[in-house]
Amino acid sequence: MYNAPRGTTDILPEEQAYWRYVEEKAAYICQLYGYERIESPIFEDTRLFTRGVGEGTDIVEKEMYTFEDRGSNSITLKPEGTASVCRAYLEHGFQNLPQPVKLYYFSPIFRYERPQAGRYREHHQFGCEAIGEADAFLDAEVIDMSWQFLKSLGLQNTLLFINSIGCPECRPKYLEVLRSYFSNHVNELCPDCRNRLERNVLRLLDCKQPGCQQIVNQAPKSIDYLCLPCADHFQALKNYLGILEIPFEVNQRLVRGLDYYSRTVFEIQPEEEKSQSTIVGGGRYDGLIEMLGGKATPAIGFATGIERIILNLKRQNIPVSAIPAPKVFIACLGDAARNEAMKLTAALRKQGIGVISATSAKSLKAQMRQANNLKISRVVIIGEDEVKAGTALLKDMTNSQQETVKLADLPGLLK
Repeated sequence: MYNAPRGTTDILPEEQAYWRYVEEKAAYICQLYGYERIESPIFEDTRLFTRGVGEGTDIVEKEMYTFEDRGSNSITLKPEGTASVCRAYLEHGFQNLPQPVKLYYFSPIFRYERPQAGRYREHHQFGCEAIGEADAFLDAEVIDMSWQFLKSLGLQNTLLFINSIGCPECRPKYLEVLRSYFSNHVNELCPDCRNRLERNVLRLLDCKQPGCQQIVNQAPKSIDYLCLPCADHFQALKNYLGILEIPFEVNQRLVRGLDYYSRTVFEIQPEEEKSQSTIVGGGRYDGLIEMLGGKATPAIGFATGIERIILNLKRQNIPVSAIPAPKVFIACLGDAARNEAMKLTAALRKQGIGVISATSAKSLKAQMRQANNLKISRVVIIGEDEVKAGTALLKDMTNSQQETVKLADLPGLLK
């Protein structure tokens, strides 16, 4: 008896309506904002992530699924989507197109982490990337897009948190102050934070350990150390969000978990659960394209976990439309009737009518029971007498009424 690996799950037929609902809403929002779909490979050269995501991050150090292929190449299953989109941007010459280039994707994501509600070791992301524009207007538009996406799903009571973590000009000074502050509390930090202190001090602000959180709350704030261009950019973003009437809160602890972020970072969380269940996260990554070998290119994006979105849809009892099922069942008795049933089934499907046909020589009673269990509303019954007469019995399962109709008339009648 085999089971799905820990941290993975089967997406069963009864769940598919939620997936289709989320994907259709996402695709519609992307069309409104001018984003085009892109799909990248499920695995990439490991260096793409160690270079772009950052060697000091938990993702690279603890969570990546990395292996050596038969050509002795180090390959990694995608732990996030942005680096792959940026690699494709460079590889296919998108820098020569009108900027910004706006792309969106749906992709499985793989991280070896502790499974939790709405987050698995294999989960699925919907993400958007806008590459080639530095103006805070685009930051506000990307946040607005993620906000409107959640609203279109019917999700209520969400909170937007924003922060600015500066740029390569002003961040070194802030990191120096931050390292000095945490060095005075080194004995109070968790083991992971002690390791991050020298290598990646910004990650300390993202620690979820209760003991560390008390220290983090009193840490110096990045917005107090922004250079003038970064401060102006952040103020412009806040002004634009005000124009868009999107409520927000500045969260000085918000840094996100990837090294490529700069300036704007943001998260959207359900009001009742706060930081433990972020449903949208994103930010600006103006240096990533350059890290991957391209010219300095500003960019911003966001991603959301589809499983976590669906979890919140269920918690808020938001109804989704069921995927339409076949409404016609064809029951038959005898070989000649089975042949006629096969011809009729094909004819109905060509008319766009969903049909389930009996596939074995069951009794008529058993076939009717199958149709009832499938919640079929119309049953076509064909026996030897009906074949000779070129007719069929059409039964309405909602009221048990039935009538004799010509086989040739059935496609038009049922349609």
